[in-house]
Amino acid sequence: MQGFATAGTPVNLLWALVGCTIGTAVGVLPGIGPATAVAMLLPITLKVDPTASMIFFAGIYYGAMYGGSTTSILLNTPGESGSMVTAMEGNKMAKNGRAGAALATAAIGSFVAGTIATIVVTFCAPFVANYAVKLGPPEYFMLMLLAFTTVSAVLGKSTLRGLTALFVGLALGLVGIDQITGVARYTGGVPELMDGLEVVLIAVGLFAVGETLYNVLYEGRSVETQNRMSRVHMTRDDWRRSVPAWLRATFIGIPFGTIPAGGSEIPTFLSYATEKKLSDHKEEFGTTGAIEGVAGPEAANNAAITATLIPLLTLGIPTSNTTAILLGAFQNYGIQPGPQLFDTNGALVWALIASLYIGNVMLLVLNLPLVGLWVKLLKIPKAPLYAGILIFATVGVYGMRQSAFDLVLLYAIGLLGVVMRRFDFPTAPVVVGMILGPLAEAQMRNALSIGEGHWGIFLQRPVSVALLVIVVGVLVLPRLMRWLRPPTEPDVVTRA
Repeated sequence: MQGFATAGTPVNLLWALVGCTIGTAVGVLPGIGPATAVAMLLPITLKVDPTASMIFFAGIYYGAMYGGSTTSILLNTPGESGSMVTAMEGNKMAKNGRAGAALATAAIGSFVAGTIATIVVTFCAPFVANYAVKLGPPEYFMLMLLAFTTVSAVLGKSTLRGLTALFVGLALGLVGIDQITGVARYTGGVPELMDGLEVVLIAVGLFAVGETLYNVLYEGRSVETQNRMSRVHMTRDDWRRSVPAWLRATFIGIPFGTIPAGGSEIPTFLSYATEKKLSDHKEEFGTTGAIEGVAGPEAANNAAITATLIPLLTLGIPTSNTTAILLGAFQNYGIQPGPQLFDTNGALVWALIASLYIGNVMLLVLNLPLVGLWVKLLKIPKAPLYAGILIFATVGVYGMRQSAFDLVLLYAIGLLGVVMRRFDFPTAPVVVGMILGPLAEAQMRNALSIGEGHWGIFLQRPVSVALLVIVVGVLVLPRLMRWLRPPTEPDVVTRA
C-alpha cells in the first residue's frame, strides 16, 4: 500500500505515463528497442529522483512490448524479437481484414498476462530475497558465474560469440583503480580512466549509437506495405478462443522470465506451438491467421518480460538486454539490486512494483483507442529519427562530466557495437560482464579469504556445488545433445 501511495503521486504518475507513451512509440518504430531507448535516456535522467526514474524506465520497458505488436500485425515488421511469432499469424489476420481483432487480442492479452505476472512478482520476489540473504561469497560468485554463462549462451547466436562478448565486458570492468590494492589497472596513463569506465557511457555507445549507426549503414531501404486498419474490437468467438490462450501463455512465460536463462523468444514459440496443437481451428494457422496464434505469444511475451524483474531485483542478475541496462541505471544511483534491496530501498522497490499495475492500465487505455495514432509514427522519415537519437546520446553523455574524452570514447564504443552487430555478436553480455565483473571479482576474493586461499571452498558448500553443476550443464549439455541427436530425415535419404 505504501508503494501504491508513492507511485500514485502526481509526479510519479506523470513519469509512468511518459514512460508508457515513449515505450509504446519505441515498440511501434522498427529498429529501436527498449534497451536503446533506456540507454539513450539514462544520462538525461541522472538528476531525477531514483524512484521516479525507475518507474519511467519500467514504463518504457513494458510499453515497448505492447507497441511491438502493432508493427508486427500491420507491417509484418517485428519491432522486438519477442514479437516475431506474433507477426506470423497477426499479419495473416490483417491481410484478411481482421487487423482490429488481432490488435485487440494482443493488447488485452498483454494486460492480462502483465497483471498476473506482476502479482507473481509481488508475492515471490520477497520470498526469493529472504532466501538469497543466506548465501555467502562462494554461492554469490557461482551465481554470477551462472549469470555469465546463461546470458552468454542464450542471448548470442552461438555460445562462443556470447562468451567473447562477455570477456570484452569483463575486460572493460577491470579498467580503473583496484578497490582492494589501490593500483591503477589498464588505464594507459589516461587520467579520465582512473575512475573506471562509466556504465551509462558504455550502454549508450553500444545500444543507442551502435544500433543507430548499424541501421544507417546496413539496414535495407525496403518499404513495407501496410495492411488496412479495421475497427479494434473482438467478437464473442474471438473472446472464447483468446481467454484460454492468454492464461496458458501467461504461465508458460513467467518461468522463463524468472530464470537466468530467460528471455521472451522461447516462451513465445512454445506458446505458439501449444496453441497450434490445442486449437480446434488448425486450418487457420498459416493461412487466414488464427487469433490464438496472436493471443498466446503476446501474453507469453509480456509475462516473461514482467517476470524478469524477479531475478533483477532479488539477485541483481539481468536476463535480457533491457534489464542489463536497468541494472546499470540502479548502480548509477548508488543502488545495488540484490537480496538487501528490499530492506535498504524498500520504498523504491514497492513503488516500482505498484507502478507496474498502474502502467498496465495506462497501456491498455493508450493502445486500444489510439492505435491509429501510433501507426502514423511509421511515417516519420528514418534520417531525422536516427539523427535525433545520436544528438540525444551525444548531449546526454557530454552532460555527465562535460568531457570531450567521453565523446571520443562514446563513438569508439559505438563503432564496436556496429562491428558486433555486423558479425552477430550479442551486446548484452558486454554490459552484464562490465557491471557484474567487479562484483564477481570481489566475491571471489572474499570466498578465497574465507577458504584461506584454497579453491576448494567452492566445493564445500552444497548450494555452490549445485550452481557449479548447472554452469557445466549449460555449457556442455547442448553440445552433448547435438552430438547424440540421430541424423535428420534428409541426411538418411542422402546416405541411402
